[in-house]
Amino acid sequence: MKIFSKRALLRASAAPAILGASLIATAAFAQDAPQTAEADAGDTIIVTGSLIRNPNLERSTPVTATTSDQIELKQNNTAEDILREIPGIVPSIGSAVNNGNGGASFVNLRGLGSNRNIVLLDGDRLVPAELNGRFDLNNVPVALIERVDVLTGGASTTYGADAISGVVNFVTKSDFAGLEGTISNQLTEEGDGNYFRADVTLGANFDDGKGNVVFSIGYQQSDPVYQGGRDYSVFNIDSYSGAIGGSGTSSPSRFTGTNPSGTATGNGTRQITADGTAFRPTTAFDAFNFNPYNVFQTPFERFNMFGAGRYEVSDAVEAYTRGIFSKNTVKTIIAPSGAFGIAVDIPLSNPFLTTAQRNAFCQRNTASAANIALGVYTPLYTAAECAAAATATDPNDPNYREVTTALSRRATELGPRISEFTTTFFDYKLGFRGGITDTISWDVSGAYGESEQTQTQKGYWLNSRVRQALQATSTTDCLDTSNGCVPLNVFGPDGSITPEMNAFLNANSQVVTKTSLAQANATINGDFGWSAPWASDAVAFAIGGEYRKYAASQESDLLSQSGDLGGAGGAAPNIAGGYDVYEAFGELVLPLVQDKPFFQDLTLETGIRYSKYSVDAPSNPSYKTTTWKAGGSWTPVDGFKIRGNYAHAVRAPNIAELFAPVNTLLTNLGTDPCSGSAPLGNANLAAVCIAQGAPATTIGAITNDPAGQVNYTGGGNLALKPEKSNSWTIGAVFQPSGLRGFSATIDYYNIKITDAITSPTPGDAIGACFNNITASSATDPACTAIRRNPLTGELFGEAATTPGLSLVTSNLGKLSTDGVDFSLNYQKDIGFANLALSLTGNWTNSSKFQATSVSLNRECVGYYSVNCASIQPKWQFSQRTTLSFEKVDVSLLWRYIDTVKFEPQQMADDMAAALAANLDDDGTVLPLDDQGCPNYETTDEGGCIVDPKFRKIKAEHYFDLTGRFHVSDEITITLTAQNILNNKPKVVGNTIGSTSYNSGNVYPSTYDALGRRYAIAAKFRF
Repeated sequence: MKIFSKRALLRASAAPAILGASLIATAAFAQDAPQTAEADAGDTIIVTGSLIRNPNLERSTPVTATTSDQIELKQNNTAEDILREIPGIVPSIGSAVNNGNGGASFVNLRGLGSNRNIVLLDGDRLVPAELNGRFDLNNVPVALIERVDVLTGGASTTYGADAISGVVNFVTKSDFAGLEGTISNQLTEEGDGNYFRADVTLGANFDDGKGNVVFSIGYQQSDPVYQGGRDYSVFNIDSYSGAIGGSGTSSPSRFTGTNPSGTATGNGTRQITADGTAFRPTTAFDAFNFNPYNVFQTPFERFNMFGAGRYEVSDAVEAYTRGIFSKNTVKTIIAPSGAFGIAVDIPLSNPFLTTAQRNAFCQRNTASAANIALGVYTPLYTAAECAAAATATDPNDPNYREVTTALSRRATELGPRISEFTTTFFDYKLGFRGGITDTISWDVSGAYGESEQTQTQKGYWLNSRVRQALQATSTTDCLDTSNGCVPLNVFGPDGSITPEMNAFLNANSQVVTKTSLAQANATINGDFGWSAPWASDAVAFAIGGEYRKYAASQESDLLSQSGDLGGAGGAAPNIAGGYDVYEAFGELVLPLVQDKPFFQDLTLETGIRYSKYSVDAPSNPSYKTTTWKAGGSWTPVDGFKIRGNYAHAVRAPNIAELFAPVNTLLTNLGTDPCSGSAPLGNANLAAVCIAQGAPATTIGAITNDPAGQVNYTGGGNLALKPEKSNSWTIGAVFQPSGLRGFSATIDYYNIKITDAITSPTPGDAIGACFNNITASSATDPACTAIRRNPLTGELFGEAATTPGLSLVTSNLGKLSTDGVDFSLNYQKDIGFANLALSLTGNWTNSSKFQATSVSLNRECVGYYSVNCASIQPKWQFSQRTTLSFEKVDVSLLWRYIDTVKFEPQQMADDMAAALAANLDDDGTVLPLDDQGCPNYETTDEGGCIVDPKFRKIKAEHYFDLTGRFHVSDEITITLTAQNILNNKPKVVGNTIGSTSYNSGNVYPSTYDALGRRYAIAAKFRF
């Protein structure tokens, strides 16, 4: 991309005379040098996709543009909203993600990962928001956006080696003069989710047009939309059983290792009865419905400022600057904290224990699994020992006894967990540019930016204090009285925990994430002043160098570092790292033949970028990479062009991938092969479960997490090397002279990434161990790498004791995708109005991921599951029809999302696990009463297979209607009704996919979970 002065172009006689004819109004048209008609009114031109300044030269790489007019008609409030409507962009973390949102919004081009594309502002990188190097879209000044360009493939030589899947370039209004203000408000038909926005922009030219300054301020505020406010998400639904579900961390409490019946087979995890006097006789429990606490739209508040200026110091030199500042606050709201299966030691003389509850602990059968199967019963404590322990309040008393158990108790008396993310962001740039000759110019600039995010976590119990408060033998004092300990009653009914108890258990915690980016850039570009023998345009070039220094850190207080927060998903360790990048680059555009029969234009282009990375680490790792591209375009006749591009790109590991320490966090899994009765009939399977850390006494009693979450352990790796990508595109542009106002594009793209920096999916980790269980599987590293809860044998529980699945970051992965982008545009004066039709679409043929050479090459296009996190449909398009009258515009937007299905491979894995649960060691089918998954192919009483009604989401059509009224030359009123048919998202349950994207029983990042909503905006201009 190159910004250059139009005055300088005029002086150089290089401004293209036909530029205006190539600009297709407001439609989203994949152009070579996409501009809006207003570009002629300004003093700068911005070209996305090249460092070479001449916009008349043919480009081989397609660019999709979304204009400010489209943004205004849709009434988009954030950059994330703008990008969400563009086909080919897969939903990433944003306002529709609650549990899993880190206070920022990102973009994911082609589904290859939000860390494999670059977000630019006027062609400039900005400081990233976090350790993965991703820019937060919340910092984009929407009020000043002229258009948004999306470039796929071939961008690494232009913008940096890490632009593997492409770039998103937000182009701001240049040389703005006057005063413009906008105020808007949006509300759902349900009366919630209010979204307010106000912006004011002031600009002026001065010194006879030699200079221009612009300044913009804005404010945005949105209210939450709770899942309890929609009928389809009030109750948590289990995707497998189809029944009302929820979390096993419930209220009243649940404890492992209880045996109320005092029998050989009576062990189990049981919930306290509703009246708080005993344990339930069976392992059945009331799951906690966390849906009503969660939100579909995260509350958000932002203050932002943007300023830019330029001044022609002399005929040869122009100085320019840009500054951007914003302060954002995002809140995520999730269900109450609690004790999430943590190991606790409880004195049998705890004053809150009833006799029945105490006896259930004492009666735990400690015999081996084999002996239990033979009917052997060996209680933990005899009746006499248990009775004596009930009154032994002094730990030095020989009758004093404790029981170790895993406690699951929801802190319903405390209220929801709230994470407040406050981000302060700034990025400043200063540069100088000028001409060397009439056709060659130079540009030197430097920029520096910082982002600091403070995450304040509120409403969390501390695991350590839960343990301390349970170590009590009186109602007033704990055995350890430090910190003002208050004895805790988790043995009573819901409501048994007093405010005083909660005050002791509860504490706020903070995590501060800081990033910085310093960069310098120098470019010389223009043309050589000579052309090929059969061409009229001169050969153009660009050469230059760039330097970038990244630094990032995560600084956590002791509570977050230790993982002591109940239900925080794991510890937040301190992380610090950085690296430097030195780059040299060059581009060449060579027009070969022009204005000849069958060769109206034949142009070749090429580019190369050399990068040297130096990592700030004791071992001083460094990488040297070379990226390059080659492409061309051929226009045989006016109105028809063929274009193609091939590019080789390299992405170095980011700070998180390098420096993040090994840590245990949460992921998603539908079915644990060790759960239920399956291991009871299969000795080889039981041996594997035990080898993974499950106590022998838990075999046959291991459960799946009702919330569909399990632990995993992973982290960064300083031994990582850069990943490599090869991509190519080929397409055509149609703009027939016989059909004025019509244009069309079609482009095929193919991207393949090798040595990909990836981690296995949960399905990969499970499949590597359990797909072929044999007698030797218990010692197979693929199996022993999985580590279970030492108390329950489950894959979930306290992070300190339950590492769960091993998802190690490596260079062993492969990624690939291919598909077709297409667009159609037509404009015509039909007499009573001007008609504008536009369509932008994408067909994705394939998107595959392979974690290692022995892993499944997993296809995710058109599928959803715990392995295919965010939905990527086969077909997707947006079509807009606009009628423009003298004072009124009426516009209808039609958005289409293709049918998607539950991932076939995950379905096959679930079926295989269900079959294994019905077989003994020899592969013989067990009697029906002994089967773990009886009738799984039909009635499926065990809920082992995803409910049939959740296996498909039909194609969705959304319609938005906008009316824009030009009240006067100074005032415009815009009214928009979004989702006018009030389409509701398809319910698929809450345990079928990733927690981040499968929430409230639906996929709210892909499908509209808010329902019909109305927006009104007023714009004034002077």
